[in-house]
Amino acid sequence: MKTDAELLYAWRDGDEVAGEQLFERYFDAVGRFFFNKASGDPEDLVQETFASCVRGRDNVRDFRSYLFGVAYNVLRAYIRRKQRPDSSPNADEVSACDLGPGPSTVMHRREEQRLLLEGLRRIPFNYQIVLELHYWEEMTTAQIGEALGVPTGTIRSRLKIGRQKLEQALTRVSAPADVLDSTMSDLDGWARKLRRSVEDSSPST
Repeated sequence: MKTDAELLYAWRDGDEVAGEQLFERYFDAVGRFFFNKASGDPEDLVQETFASCVRGRDNVRDFRSYLFGVAYNVLRAYIRRKQRPDSSPNADEVSACDLGPGPSTVMHRREEQRLLLEGLRRIPFNYQIVLELHYWEEMTTAQIGEALGVPTGTIRSRLKIGRQKLEQALTRVSAPADVLDSTMSDLDGWARKLRRSVEDSSPST
């Protein structure tokens, strides 16, 4: 199997099949990225991301980081469209809950997963994004920093603050006490397990 770099070089040289293979390899991941952030069906945002990748392919070094960087910019544009015309897309303050209802098709294997999805939607986008890229895509702080265009130290700080904000958000979600205790006692574990439920329900499946 060819690496991302090999496919990227071939794509730059005009091999459209190589580009299609790259997209197919990461289609599920981009679907996950938008699933718990955009209201309604986020498939248009997924398609917009890949279309933008085609236009900017000559500037790519690491395709994975580049791809999520493009997805982040597409999300910022989505936030602008959803907010008032006179407001700015401050992803440090605006959350998915502020913009509209969340997905209703998640196949919850456990109530802890439902609780986590709701909690993630209640924290500002910039914290939700780094937590999901860390837990679901298993990206390093350096890779996330490259994708979002911020220093690695900033990503470390957002991960720490993001976990704190998530814990605070979880306490405000209506849930049985035993479910809340189970979720809080193994927050990292449940966050990683949640990825499978999102895969089952994202627009790419």
